[in-house]
Amino acid sequence: MKTRSKRYKKSLEGLDLAKIYQVDEAVKLLKERSKVKFDESVELAIRLNIDPKQADQLVRGTFSLPKGTGKSVKVIAFAEGQAAEDAKAAGATEVGGEELAKKVEGGWTDFDVAIAHPAMMRFVGKLGKVLGPQGKMPSPKSGTVTPDVAKAVKEFRGGKIEFRNDQFGNVHVLVGKVSFSAEDLTANASAMLEHVKAVRPAAVKGIYMAKAVLSTTMGPGLKLAI
Repeated sequence: MKTRSKRYKKSLEGLDLAKIYQVDEAVKLLKERSKVKFDESVELAIRLNIDPKQADQLVRGTFSLPKGTGKSVKVIAFAEGQAAEDAKAAGATEVGGEELAKKVEGGWTDFDVAIAHPAMMRFVGKLGKVLGPQGKMPSPKSGTVTPDVAKAVKEFRGGKIEFRNDQFGNVHVLVGKVSFSAEDLTANASAMLEHVKAVRPAAVKGIYMAKAVLSTTMGPGLKLAI
């Protein structure tokens, strides 16, 4: 605790970090203790008892948070022709085919989500080394490779998130901002927990969800009842 700021220590007053909280209780406490001058993100971290080295135990996908993320999401689209026009109308930050792929291959990654029309994968398929490590590589499993590019752009800009376990078996997702109402944050966090439960890999035996923690950007993490 010696390395923690006075503000952080202040936020711990009255909290029992060993206690297991219901989602609505955790949300209320985190909102009450948010005293910084910016709108903190509220994040959900879930520890899964999976073996990340086994392909049949990986947990990944997309989910539309019922109350959105509160974050301005930059979405680009790899598309041409009418699909490109539709993507622009849907709010894509940048749209293109081979030229856009070359721009990304050159190191440009100033966006949050990349959507690709299947016909564009002949260009996008080469971007794995650039986008893969950042979790931005378009994939049919995540809903980011689709014939309906405009629909995908709208969904991701409107609160649809992509999630995947990291190398340690953890899933980290944004579930809103401190400025959200307690009801909206509770709805988002609860819905995400239920969705992760629902996508449990068949190969996973025994306890699946080991731990879940809700936290703010600068605040403590509270353990959730799962």
